[in-house]
Amino acid sequence: MEIRLQGLVNQNPCFSLSGISSMGRKQSDQSGSGNRRSVLIPVLLSVTSCILVYTVSSWAMRHPTNTTSSDGGSSAILARLERADAEVEGEDMGECCRGLEHLELWGSAVKWGTDHKFNTSRECCQACKAMCGGVDGPCLCDSWVFCGDRERCREKFGECWLKKQKDVMLPALQESGDKVIWTSGLIFGKGEGIVSLETEYGNIHIKLFPDCAPYSVAYIVELLGARHCAGCRIYRAEGRGLSWDSVGNHITEASFGPPYALIQGTLEAEGLPFKGIPVEACPTIKRGYVAWVGAGPEFFISLANHHEWERAYTIFGSVLPEDMEIAEKIAGLPTKSDTWTSVNVSVLEKPIDLKIKRISTNNGDLNLGSNAKSGSS
Repeated sequence: MEIRLQGLVNQNPCFSLSGISSMGRKQSDQSGSGNRRSVLIPVLLSVTSCILVYTVSSWAMRHPTNTTSSDGGSSAILARLERADAEVEGEDMGECCRGLEHLELWGSAVKWGTDHKFNTSRECCQACKAMCGGVDGPCLCDSWVFCGDRERCREKFGECWLKKQKDVMLPALQESGDKVIWTSGLIFGKGEGIVSLETEYGNIHIKLFPDCAPYSVAYIVELLGARHCAGCRIYRAEGRGLSWDSVGNHITEASFGPPYALIQGTLEAEGLPFKGIPVEACPTIKRGYVAWVGAGPEFFISLANHHEWERAYTIFGSVLPEDMEIAEKIAGLPTKSDTWTSVNVSVLEKPIDLKIKRISTNNGDLNLGSNAKSGSS
């Protein structure tokens, strides 16, 4: 069933301290016109500050300027950015608690809201997370429903219903639309919410973050519902060079690229209308994070920790650690030089087609199968 929404709980807009970035867009994708895709859950953003940063981040990961200036060099810049991160009440992975307004999810109740009340949706979400077995552990609760509008909810204000879905990737929908007073969210536990980007060089498995980027995850779920992902591909590949070590840490006094330690592509399947992804959680980019370029559908997988990019990109998932070698392999393929929006980039001589599939689980254990060069079956 298609879910349509008019609101998003957006607790911490993305921002950028100095606009330092280095992401470019392909020239053919600049116009924003032509065939655009609808998403599973259309969302209307009303936060002006988000719109401003969203516009900025839709530009390019631009090459950072004056990174060895009188500020004290690249190490001083990193120290400043890390301090700024610590001062902000962040939404780093594991701390997010976002949901979608005007949505009531159904499912078996594990906590009845009439006897389980909080003041905020975040508290309700955290109560659901508390029923998971540690970091990425199995969850007795995988969805929450909260009533937070005091005027409209009346005696139901603060009710927090914790629920368990039969299939958390395809949750049961009770009702959606402007008249719905509820806000709902999902939690993916151990072995849940894993998708595979299948390539001829191996499969890259990604853990999705519905608590940080519910709108983005809804779009990925819609892609899974398509029979193919024709048009989905990776076309830019840049290794870590001499700027980042094997675990993604920046090397003192080294440049911030090029190369920029990423692989980039698009998740826009032919024949499916696309509408821009709204700004969601934007923590500091770390090795393995998967994020949108601006409003999507262009995305990138980071091969390094990028404090210099600040909090400019919506993160919607993370590559499983054992699959980063596939991303590194792709980054080492033959490339040619190009320029996108004044950014010098390296594009693959032969773009890589992608298939996207859901990974099945058995009692929380991933059934990844082999990760051979043959890729998809």
